[in-house]
Amino acid sequence: MELLPRSPGEFGSARYWDRFFRQRGQRPFEWYGTFPELCPVLHKYVRPRDKVLVVGCGNSELSEQMYDMGMCEDIVNIDISDAVIRQMQERSGSKRPKMSYLLMDMLQMDFPDSYFQVVLDKGTLDAILTDEEDATLAKVDKMFAEISRVLQVGGRYLCVSLAQAHVLKKAVEYFSQEGWVVRVHQVASSGDKQQFVLPVFVYVMTKFRKIPGSASQILEICPEEQDKPMRVESTEQLVAAVKDRQHYALLCSQLSKTPCGEQVSLDLCDKESGRPRYTLHVVDSPSVKPSRDNRFAIFIIPQGRETEWLFGTEEGRRQLATSAGFGRLVTVALHREQHYEGMAGIQAELSGKVMELAPPGLPARQQVPFLSVGGDIGVRTVQHCDTSPLSGEYVVEDVKGDGTCYFRRLIFLRNRNVVQSEARLLASVPLPGQKKRRKDKKKTSPAEPPTAIDKSYLCCEHHKAMVAGLCLLGGPNPLPGTPLAMLVVGLGGGSLPLFIHDYFSQAHVAVVEIDPSMLEVATCWFGFSQGDRMQVHISDGLDYVAKLAAEGTVLQSIPAQYDAIMFDVDSKDVTVGMSCPPPAFVEKPFLQKVKTILKPEGVFVLNLVCRDIQLKDSVLATLRQVFPLLYTRRIEGEVNEILFCQPSPEGRRDSTELGARARALEQDLRKPGLPWDSSYTLADMLQAVKIL
Repeated sequence: MELLPRSPGEFGSARYWDRFFRQRGQRPFEWYGTFPELCPVLHKYVRPRDKVLVVGCGNSELSEQMYDMGMCEDIVNIDISDAVIRQMQERSGSKRPKMSYLLMDMLQMDFPDSYFQVVLDKGTLDAILTDEEDATLAKVDKMFAEISRVLQVGGRYLCVSLAQAHVLKKAVEYFSQEGWVVRVHQVASSGDKQQFVLPVFVYVMTKFRKIPGSASQILEICPEEQDKPMRVESTEQLVAAVKDRQHYALLCSQLSKTPCGEQVSLDLCDKESGRPRYTLHVVDSPSVKPSRDNRFAIFIIPQGRETEWLFGTEEGRRQLATSAGFGRLVTVALHREQHYEGMAGIQAELSGKVMELAPPGLPARQQVPFLSVGGDIGVRTVQHCDTSPLSGEYVVEDVKGDGTCYFRRLIFLRNRNVVQSEARLLASVPLPGQKKRRKDKKKTSPAEPPTAIDKSYLCCEHHKAMVAGLCLLGGPNPLPGTPLAMLVVGLGGGSLPLFIHDYFSQAHVAVVEIDPSMLEVATCWFGFSQGDRMQVHISDGLDYVAKLAAEGTVLQSIPAQYDAIMFDVDSKDVTVGMSCPPPAFVEKPFLQKVKTILKPEGVFVLNLVCRDIQLKDSVLATLRQVFPLLYTRRIEGEVNEILFCQPSPEGRRDSTELGARARALEQDLRKPGLPWDSSYTLADMLQAVKIL
């Protein structure tokens, strides 16, 4: 039996609907939105004494259920189908004496002006507004004008809709321009995703007298999980907010039916500010054999650790899910702008929402475990935040790592999942002769995080590899006491030039940084300082190198050429598949200038972060054209690759010689008065170096 129209235009035809209801018979037809789902919203806007008009009533049970539940009795139902009106008159008749069914076209109603307090439309607007042709829009304008005419001031037009973008946009624009208040409610789902996937919305348009010359409009949205409406500024924002909820519903439906091949990512936003509060990743592990207790779990990533490989990369999260032994794991990252009330508070806040992401076959009322590292949500303290004209918004924050270690990090918020600079913090120790304060046994408080910077520790693996690359310098052994002229392009928090300055006592380090804000950050928050052997130049690295190459001289008291040049500079252009360095830094003419200011036995060290394989191959090919000897060191678990470039092929060394030089250099660097972190060695950092 064919019930669908041959064309969308037939939805407005009385002939089509007569045929539809005759073929369907007595069975009620509900487009979407059952009475139990709609009841919480209708209760807010329909009062028992209201006179209610239902347009395009069909044979829906909605009016009957409203009547029987005592919500309202004075209900007038109209429809253009004679067949359905006669059917409903017979069905409702004497049972509901105060309710009537009339054959009437809502585009030309017989009711007097301001006759109703409520006009209710369940799917009728969706059925008429099937396209944006002029004839269709004219019909909708006529419908809206008639609804406006029969409604009293203060009356409500309640439209139950699937909120297709063009339908919502038309309704909102029409009534907001008339001076009405527009509010969109998302209807709470019954949970039967097999019946209907898309969420149902109710537009509530409240009639006010139009004030001549007033351009103000009130637009609001009420998500299903909250009663308090959220104000939006424009029709476009309202349509976008609804579209987000529709996409989320489709995603949940898909995840409830089939395992996800690729990891799914989504943000849950704060109700008040609209800013992201949680970032979720849904990870399925096909290798895990499902049982009742290992189908689904939630993993809360401790604050400040979302950038770690295990939590911040697809491969890391996949490994985490497999090792945790769950078929589906949802990882939850916490945002620095938000406040959280501990693990219990997060669990209470997320429990209902994450269950919408449950895998297929999860038993009803199944207890879902919340997991974390160490059972807490970690510690994150934002020490400083500001905006730089060059780098954008940034924050300096202290976070707790594994165990009792604390770290200070610089984060550029345009790429909030990447740590720009990092330093380990030292526990405060009493000065010589200073007594420790006795603790009050009666008072217990959590240990305060340290604040002093541990300058001996390189947090970033690529910085360790860059320092190890100094083993490639010419001569029998580059002792720390040997005079070295060093150029570092890119300051960040300053940990790399600081380490070189402190451990290579004869090194003169020139640092080039384009952003003056970073010098202030490094000085105030990362323990960086300038002196006789450390000078920072606020300049574009491209211009600085070009000027040196042209002049053939460097700073006073420093040789005309550098022993080592290091590039650790990020790209501000996120559209390029290479985030470090900017593409101009690896173009052949500029690399030739770098070679010009590098000593023949020197080394050029480049931190390369490139996800575009073709672009990376092109960069390597260009480097080989300029530098005959090229070594590479991949950083495990990261995209970073450290390239060591030398002007002469005669400096080629095998891994055995490199290891011996690294051990000798490190032995010299472990001098009295300067602590050396034992968790890594220079030889280890050079172990995986390959010659390209």
